[in-house]
Amino acid sequence: MDFEPDDEQRAVVETTRAFVRKELMPHEEEVERTGRLDLDVAIELRNKAIRAGLYAANMPEDIGGGGLDTLTWMLMERELGHTGFALQMFAVARPSPILLACAGAQREDYLLPTVAGDRVECLAMTEPEAGSDLRGMRTRAVRDGSDWVITGTKHFISHVDHSDYIVLFAATGEDETSPAGDGTRRRQAQITAFLVDTDTPGLEVLPGYRSVSHRGYDNFVLAFDGARVPADAVLGEVGAGFSVATTWLGTTRLQVAATCLGRAQRALDLAVGHAVSRRQFGTSIGRNQGVSFQLADMATAIEAASLLTWRAASLVDVGRQDDTAIAMAKLSATETLAKVADSALQIHGGMGLMDELPLERIWRDARVERIWDGTSEIQRHIISRSLLRARGG
Repeated sequence: MDFEPDDEQRAVVETTRAFVRKELMPHEEEVERTGRLDLDVAIELRNKAIRAGLYAANMPEDIGGGGLDTLTWMLMERELGHTGFALQMFAVARPSPILLACAGAQREDYLLPTVAGDRVECLAMTEPEAGSDLRGMRTRAVRDGSDWVITGTKHFISHVDHSDYIVLFAATGEDETSPAGDGTRRRQAQITAFLVDTDTPGLEVLPGYRSVSHRGYDNFVLAFDGARVPADAVLGEVGAGFSVATTWLGTTRLQVAATCLGRAQRALDLAVGHAVSRRQFGTSIGRNQGVSFQLADMATAIEAASLLTWRAASLVDVGRQDDTAIAMAKLSATETLAKVADSALQIHGGMGLMDELPLERIWRDARVERIWDGTSEIQRHIISRSLLRARGG
Protein backbone atom coordinates (compact mmCIF):
# COMPACT_ATOMS: atom_id res chain seq x y z
CA MET A 1 0.00 0.00 0.00
CA ASP A 2 1.55 3.27 -1.18
CA PHE A 3 1.12 6.30 1.09
CA GLU A 4 3.33 8.65 -0.91
CA PRO A 5 1.32 11.93 -1.00
CA ASP A 6 0.06 13.15 -4.35
CA ASP A 7 0.28 16.76 -5.54
CA GLU A 8 -3.00 17.79 -3.89
CA GLN A 9 -2.01 16.26 -0.57
CA ARG A 10 1.39 17.93 -0.69
CA ALA A 11 -0.33 21.28 -1.32
CA VAL A 12 -2.63 20.76 1.69
CA VAL A 13 0.33 19.81 3.88
CA GLU A 14 2.44 22.79 2.76
CA THR A 15 -0.44 25.27 3.17
CA THR A 16 -1.28 23.96 6.63
CA ARG A 17 2.37 23.87 7.70
CA ALA A 18 2.90 27.47 6.62
CA PHE A 19 -0.28 28.62 8.37
CA VAL A 20 0.66 26.88 11.63
CA ARG A 21 4.13 28.39 11.69
CA LYS A 22 3.17 31.90 10.60
CA GLU A 23 -0.22 32.41 12.25
CA LEU A 24 -0.55 30.01 15.17
CA MET A 25 2.84 29.28 16.72
CA PRO A 26 3.56 32.97 17.50
CA HIS A 27 0.65 32.86 19.99
CA GLU A 28 1.84 29.75 21.86
CA GLU A 29 3.68 31.59 24.62
CA GLU A 30 0.71 33.85 25.38
CA VAL A 31 -1.68 30.89 25.65
CA GLU A 32 0.72 29.05 27.95
CA ARG A 33 1.27 32.14 30.10
CA THR A 34 -2.37 33.28 30.40
CA GLY A 35 -4.14 29.94 30.07
CA ARG A 36 -6.49 31.30 27.44
CA LEU A 37 -6.72 32.37 23.82
CA ASP A 38 -8.21 35.84 23.55
CA LEU A 39 -11.59 35.66 21.80
CA ASP A 40 -10.79 38.51 19.40
CA VAL A 41 -7.53 36.78 18.44
CA ALA A 42 -9.39 33.50 17.94
CA ILE A 43 -11.91 35.19 15.61
CA GLU A 44 -9.10 36.88 13.66
CA LEU A 45 -7.25 33.57 13.25
CA ARG A 46 -10.49 31.83 12.27
CA ASN A 47 -11.09 34.39 9.50
CA LYS A 48 -7.53 33.87 8.25
CA ALA A 49 -8.05 30.10 8.22
CA ILE A 50 -11.26 30.55 6.21
CA ARG A 51 -9.44 32.72 3.66
CA ALA A 52 -6.65 30.12 3.47
CA GLY A 53 -9.20 27.40 2.68
CA LEU A 54 -8.33 25.42 5.82
CA TYR A 55 -11.55 25.90 7.78
CA ALA A 56 -13.94 22.92 7.81
CA ALA A 57 -11.65 21.19 5.33
CA ASN A 58 -12.94 17.80 6.47
CA MET A 59 -16.55 18.54 5.48
CA PRO A 60 -18.06 17.86 2.01
CA GLU A 61 -17.67 20.47 -0.71
CA ASP A 62 -21.41 20.57 -1.47
CA ILE A 63 -22.06 22.16 1.95
CA GLY A 64 -19.15 24.58 1.78
CA GLY A 65 -16.38 22.42 3.25
CA GLY A 66 -13.00 21.57 1.82
CA GLY A 67 -14.03 18.07 0.77
CA LEU A 68 -10.84 16.37 1.93
CA ASP A 69 -10.77 12.59 1.97
CA THR A 70 -9.89 11.04 5.31
CA LEU A 71 -6.22 10.38 4.51
CA THR A 72 -5.62 13.94 3.33
CA TRP A 73 -7.48 15.23 6.38
CA MET A 74 -5.18 13.24 8.64
CA LEU A 75 -2.10 14.59 6.87
CA MET A 76 -3.49 18.04 7.61
CA GLU A 77 -4.10 17.06 11.24
CA ARG A 78 -0.47 16.02 11.60
CA GLU A 79 0.63 19.53 10.64
CA LEU A 80 -1.90 21.16 12.97
CA GLY A 81 -0.58 18.94 15.75
CA HIS A 82 2.68 20.88 15.76
CA THR A 83 1.01 23.61 17.82
CA GLY A 84 -1.15 23.74 20.93
CA PHE A 85 -4.67 22.38 20.95
CA ALA A 86 -6.35 25.69 21.82
CA LEU A 87 -4.79 27.40 18.82
CA GLN A 88 -5.44 24.70 16.27
CA MET A 89 -9.01 23.90 17.39
CA PHE A 90 -10.26 27.47 17.80
CA ALA A 91 -8.62 28.81 14.66
CA VAL A 92 -8.93 25.89 12.24
CA ALA A 93 -12.14 24.13 13.17
CA ARG A 94 -12.87 20.70 11.77
CA PRO A 95 -16.58 20.26 12.57
CA SER A 96 -17.63 16.85 13.79
CA PRO A 97 -18.84 14.65 10.92
CA ILE A 98 -21.73 13.73 13.20
CA LEU A 99 -23.35 16.95 11.99
CA LEU A 100 -23.85 15.35 8.59
CA ALA A 101 -26.82 13.64 10.24
CA CYS A 102 -28.59 17.04 10.29
CA ALA A 103 -31.84 17.04 8.33
CA GLY A 104 -34.44 19.62 7.35
CA ALA A 105 -34.16 22.92 9.20
CA GLN A 106 -31.17 21.56 11.16
CA ARG A 107 -29.04 22.01 8.07
CA GLU A 108 -29.75 25.75 7.88
CA ASP A 109 -29.70 26.31 11.62
CA TYR A 110 -26.67 24.20 12.60
CA LEU A 111 -24.77 22.38 9.84
CA LEU A 112 -24.24 25.09 7.24
CA PRO A 113 -23.43 27.94 9.69
CA THR A 114 -20.92 25.67 11.43
CA VAL A 115 -19.15 24.83 8.19
CA ALA A 116 -19.12 28.53 7.29
CA GLY A 117 -17.55 29.48 10.63
CA ASP A 118 -20.60 31.38 11.92
CA ARG A 119 -21.42 28.84 14.63
CA VAL A 120 -19.30 26.44 16.71
CA GLU A 121 -20.32 23.10 18.20
CA CYS A 122 -19.10 21.05 21.11
CA LEU A 123 -19.88 17.44 22.01
CA ALA A 124 -21.23 16.21 25.34
CA MET A 125 -20.95 12.51 26.15
CA THR A 126 -18.85 11.97 29.26
CA GLU A 127 -20.47 11.90 32.70
CA PRO A 128 -19.04 11.75 36.23
CA GLU A 129 -20.28 8.20 36.84
CA ALA A 130 -20.26 6.72 33.33
CA GLY A 131 -16.83 7.58 31.89
CA SER A 132 -16.17 5.42 28.84
CA ASP A 133 -19.40 3.45 29.38
CA LEU A 134 -21.67 5.35 27.01
CA ARG A 135 -24.53 2.93 27.66
CA GLY A 136 -24.25 3.73 31.36
CA MET A 137 -24.96 7.45 31.03
CA ARG A 138 -27.54 8.87 33.41
CA THR A 139 -28.47 12.11 31.69
CA ARG A 140 -32.10 11.58 30.67
CA ALA A 141 -34.33 13.10 28.04
CA VAL A 142 -38.03 12.46 28.64
CA ARG A 143 -40.87 13.28 26.28
CA ASP A 144 -43.31 15.95 27.45
CA GLY A 145 -45.86 16.60 24.75
CA SER A 146 -43.95 17.49 21.61
CA ASP A 147 -40.82 18.48 23.59
CA TRP A 148 -38.01 16.66 25.34
CA VAL A 149 -37.04 17.57 28.89
CA ILE A 150 -33.38 16.95 29.77
CA THR A 151 -31.99 16.35 33.25
CA GLY A 152 -28.47 15.28 34.23
CA THR A 153 -24.81 16.28 34.30
CA LYS A 154 -22.00 16.08 31.78
CA HIS A 155 -18.37 16.85 32.55
CA PHE A 156 -15.00 17.13 30.78
CA ILE A 157 -16.82 18.94 27.95
CA SER A 158 -14.26 20.83 25.89
CA HIS A 159 -14.44 24.43 24.60
CA VAL A 160 -18.02 25.17 25.66
CA ASP A 161 -16.86 28.77 26.15
CA HIS A 162 -16.26 29.07 22.40
CA SER A 163 -19.40 27.15 21.38
CA ASP A 164 -22.90 28.18 20.34
CA TYR A 165 -24.53 24.79 20.70
CA ILE A 166 -23.99 21.29 22.03
CA VAL A 167 -24.34 17.89 20.40
CA LEU A 168 -25.70 16.13 23.46
CA PHE A 169 -26.06 12.40 24.05
CA ALA A 170 -28.75 11.39 26.53
CA ALA A 171 -30.66 8.26 27.53
CA THR A 172 -34.21 8.19 26.18
CA GLY A 173 -35.20 4.66 27.14
CA GLU A 174 -33.79 1.17 27.60
CA ASP A 175 -32.81 -1.69 25.31
CA GLU A 176 -32.49 -5.34 26.21
CA THR A 177 -29.10 -6.77 25.39
CA SER A 178 -28.43 -10.11 23.78
CA PRO A 179 -28.11 -13.08 26.17
CA ALA A 180 -25.06 -13.07 28.41
CA GLY A 181 -22.90 -16.11 28.97
CA ASP A 182 -25.02 -17.25 31.90
CA GLY A 183 -28.24 -17.10 29.90
CA THR A 184 -29.49 -13.92 31.57
CA ARG A 185 -30.36 -10.68 29.84
CA ARG A 186 -29.72 -7.18 31.07
CA ARG A 187 -31.04 -3.78 30.13
CA GLN A 188 -28.96 -0.83 29.00
CA ALA A 189 -29.66 2.78 28.12
CA GLN A 190 -31.05 3.66 24.72
CA ILE A 191 -29.11 6.73 23.54
CA THR A 192 -30.37 9.64 21.46
CA ALA A 193 -28.40 12.64 20.14
CA PHE A 194 -29.78 16.19 20.47
CA LEU A 195 -28.81 19.65 19.26
CA VAL A 196 -29.00 21.99 22.25
CA ASP A 197 -28.21 25.71 22.16
CA THR A 198 -25.90 26.81 24.98
CA ASP A 199 -28.39 29.51 26.08
CA THR A 200 -31.24 27.02 26.56
CA PRO A 201 -33.15 27.70 29.81
CA GLY A 202 -32.49 24.95 32.33
CA LEU A 203 -28.89 24.47 31.18
CA GLU A 204 -26.12 25.85 33.37
CA VAL A 205 -22.53 25.92 32.11
CA LEU A 206 -20.12 25.58 35.03
CA PRO A 207 -16.31 25.82 35.16
CA GLY A 208 -14.63 22.45 34.83
CA TYR A 209 -11.35 21.20 36.23
CA ARG A 210 -7.84 22.61 35.95
CA SER A 211 -5.92 20.27 33.68
CA VAL A 212 -2.16 20.06 33.19
CA SER A 213 -2.74 19.27 29.52
CA HIS A 214 -3.73 21.69 26.75
CA ARG A 215 -3.78 25.06 28.49
CA GLY A 216 -6.37 27.38 27.01
CA TYR A 217 -8.49 24.48 25.81
CA ASP A 218 -10.71 24.36 28.86
CA ASN A 219 -13.25 21.80 29.98
CA PHE A 220 -16.65 22.52 31.52
CA VAL A 221 -19.51 20.92 33.43
CA LEU A 222 -22.99 21.00 31.90
CA ALA A 223 -25.85 20.84 34.40
CA PHE A 224 -29.25 20.13 32.85
CA ASP A 225 -32.19 20.79 35.17
CA GLY A 226 -35.37 20.39 33.18
CA ALA A 227 -33.92 21.92 30.03
CA ARG A 228 -36.62 21.80 27.36
CA VAL A 229 -35.88 21.28 23.66
CA PRO A 230 -38.31 20.73 20.77
CA ALA A 231 -38.82 17.43 18.97
CA ASP A 232 -36.82 18.68 15.98
CA ALA A 233 -33.74 18.96 18.22
CA VAL A 234 -33.20 15.20 17.80
CA LEU A 235 -30.14 14.55 15.63
CA GLY A 236 -30.77 11.44 13.56
CA GLU A 237 -33.34 9.01 14.92
CA VAL A 238 -34.59 8.55 18.46
CA GLY A 239 -32.63 5.71 20.04
CA ALA A 240 -29.97 5.73 17.30
CA GLY A 241 -27.51 7.96 19.13
CA PHE A 242 -25.17 5.12 20.03
CA SER A 243 -24.75 4.20 16.38
CA VAL A 244 -24.16 7.83 15.49
CA ALA A 245 -21.64 8.19 18.32
CA THR A 246 -19.59 5.13 17.41
CA THR A 247 -19.43 6.26 13.78
CA TRP A 248 -18.16 9.67 14.88
CA LEU A 249 -15.65 8.21 17.34
CA GLY A 250 -13.83 6.47 14.50
CA THR A 251 -12.62 9.56 12.66
CA THR A 252 -12.17 11.46 15.92
CA ARG A 253 -9.79 8.81 17.23
CA LEU A 254 -7.86 9.03 13.98
CA GLN A 255 -7.77 12.80 14.42
CA VAL A 256 -6.21 12.34 17.85
CA ALA A 257 -3.66 9.92 16.39
CA ALA A 258 -2.66 12.28 13.60
CA THR A 259 -2.24 15.34 15.83
CA CYS A 260 -0.09 13.23 18.18
CA LEU A 261 2.15 12.39 15.23
CA GLY A 262 2.69 16.09 14.56
CA ARG A 263 3.61 16.79 18.16
CA ALA A 264 5.90 13.77 18.30
CA GLN A 265 7.69 14.93 15.15
CA ARG A 266 8.20 18.39 16.65
CA ALA A 267 9.68 16.81 19.79
CA LEU A 268 11.99 14.66 17.68
CA ASP A 269 13.11 17.64 15.61
CA LEU A 270 13.96 19.55 18.79
CA ALA A 271 15.86 16.56 20.14
CA VAL A 272 17.86 16.11 16.93
CA GLY A 273 18.73 19.81 16.83
CA HIS A 274 19.87 19.73 20.43
CA ALA A 275 21.87 16.53 19.90
CA VAL A 276 23.78 18.23 17.08
CA SER A 277 24.41 21.59 18.80
CA ARG A 278 25.00 20.51 22.39
CA ARG A 279 28.61 19.58 23.03
CA GLN A 280 30.05 17.73 25.98
CA PHE A 281 33.51 16.23 26.44
CA GLY A 282 34.65 17.76 23.16
CA THR A 283 31.93 16.34 20.88
CA SER A 284 28.22 16.70 20.12
CA ILE A 285 26.05 14.56 22.38
CA GLY A 286 24.44 13.03 19.29
CA ARG A 287 27.61 11.03 18.74
CA ASN A 288 27.00 9.17 21.96
CA GLN A 289 25.07 5.95 21.48
CA GLY A 290 23.03 6.69 24.57
CA VAL A 291 21.54 9.62 22.66
CA SER A 292 21.78 8.49 19.04
CA PHE A 293 20.00 5.19 19.70
CA GLN A 294 17.18 7.05 21.43
CA LEU A 295 16.80 9.22 18.34
CA ALA A 296 16.68 6.12 16.13
CA ASP A 297 13.99 4.53 18.31
CA MET A 298 11.95 7.74 18.32
CA ALA A 299 12.04 8.07 14.53
CA THR A 300 11.15 4.40 14.05
CA ALA A 301 8.20 4.59 16.44
CA ILE A 302 6.82 7.71 14.71
CA GLU A 303 7.10 6.05 11.30
CA ALA A 304 5.34 2.90 12.51
CA ALA A 305 2.51 4.85 14.14
CA SER A 306 2.17 6.98 11.00
CA LEU A 307 1.75 3.93 8.78
CA LEU A 308 -0.94 2.53 11.08
CA THR A 309 -2.77 5.87 10.97
CA TRP A 310 -2.54 6.31 7.21
CA ARG A 311 -3.72 2.71 6.68
CA ALA A 312 -6.76 3.18 8.93
CA ALA A 313 -7.62 6.44 7.16
CA SER A 314 -7.29 4.81 3.75
CA LEU A 315 -9.71 2.06 4.80
CA VAL A 316 -12.28 4.71 5.73
CA ASP A 317 -11.87 6.29 2.31
CA VAL A 318 -12.69 3.04 0.49
CA GLY A 319 -15.74 2.38 2.65
CA ARG A 320 -14.10 -0.21 4.89
CA GLN A 321 -13.88 1.64 8.20
CA ASP A 322 -12.17 -0.78 10.56
CA ASP A 323 -12.55 -0.19 14.30
CA THR A 324 -9.57 -2.42 15.02
CA ALA A 325 -7.31 -0.54 12.60
CA ILE A 326 -8.43 2.77 14.12
CA ALA A 327 -7.82 1.46 17.65
CA MET A 328 -4.32 0.35 16.67
CA ALA A 329 -3.61 3.79 15.18
CA LYS A 330 -4.77 5.69 18.26
CA LEU A 331 -3.04 3.33 20.67
CA SER A 332 0.24 3.45 18.77
CA ALA A 333 0.28 7.20 18.08
CA THR A 334 -0.69 8.32 21.59
CA GLU A 335 1.76 6.02 23.32
CA THR A 336 4.48 6.90 20.80
CA LEU A 337 3.98 10.59 21.58
CA ALA A 338 4.36 9.90 25.31
CA LYS A 339 7.62 8.00 24.79
CA VAL A 340 9.05 10.44 22.24
CA ALA A 341 8.21 13.48 24.38
CA ASP A 342 9.83 11.87 27.42
CA SER A 343 12.95 10.87 25.49
CA ALA A 344 13.27 14.30 23.87
CA LEU A 345 13.02 15.93 27.29
CA GLN A 346 15.63 13.55 28.68
CA ILE A 347 18.04 14.38 25.86
CA HIS A 348 17.67 18.08 26.69
CA GLY A 349 18.40 17.44 30.35
CA GLY A 350 17.26 20.07 32.83
CA MET A 351 16.44 22.62 30.12
CA GLY A 352 13.78 20.26 28.80
CA LEU A 353 11.65 20.98 31.87
CA MET A 354 11.92 24.75 31.53
CA ASP A 355 9.08 26.62 29.83
CA GLU A 356 11.54 28.50 27.61
CA LEU A 357 11.24 25.43 25.37
CA PRO A 358 7.98 23.84 24.12
CA LEU A 359 9.09 20.38 25.26
CA GLU A 360 7.61 20.58 28.74
CA ARG A 361 4.27 21.55 27.15
CA ILE A 362 4.44 18.71 24.66
CA TRP A 363 5.29 16.36 27.53
CA ARG A 364 2.34 17.60 29.63
CA ASP A 365 -0.10 17.66 26.73
CA ALA A 366 0.81 14.11 25.75
CA ARG A 367 -0.68 12.66 28.91
CA VAL A 368 -4.34 13.29 28.10
CA GLU A 369 -4.12 11.69 24.65
CA ARG A 370 -4.08 8.20 26.18
CA ILE A 371 -7.29 9.01 28.04
CA TRP A 372 -9.76 11.01 25.98
CA ASP A 373 -11.66 9.67 22.97
CA GLY A 374 -11.21 6.18 24.37
CA THR A 375 -8.44 5.24 26.79
CA SER A 376 -5.53 3.03 25.79
CA GLU A 377 -7.28 0.24 27.69
CA ILE A 378 -10.41 0.70 25.56
CA GLN A 379 -8.29 0.51 22.39
CA ARG A 380 -6.61 -2.67 23.63
CA HIS A 381 -10.05 -4.11 24.40
CA ILE A 382 -11.22 -3.41 20.83
CA ILE A 383 -8.08 -4.99 19.36
CA SER A 384 -8.08 -8.07 21.57
CA ARG A 385 -11.82 -8.60 21.10
CA SER A 386 -11.36 -8.76 17.33
CA LEU A 387 -8.59 -11.34 17.76
CA LEU A 388 -10.64 -13.51 20.10
CA ARG A 389 -13.86 -13.30 18.08
CA ALA A 390 -12.03 -14.52 15.01
CA ARG A 391 -11.39 -17.76 16.91
CA GLY A 392 -14.84 -17.97 18.47
CA GLY A 393 -13.69 -16.52 21.80
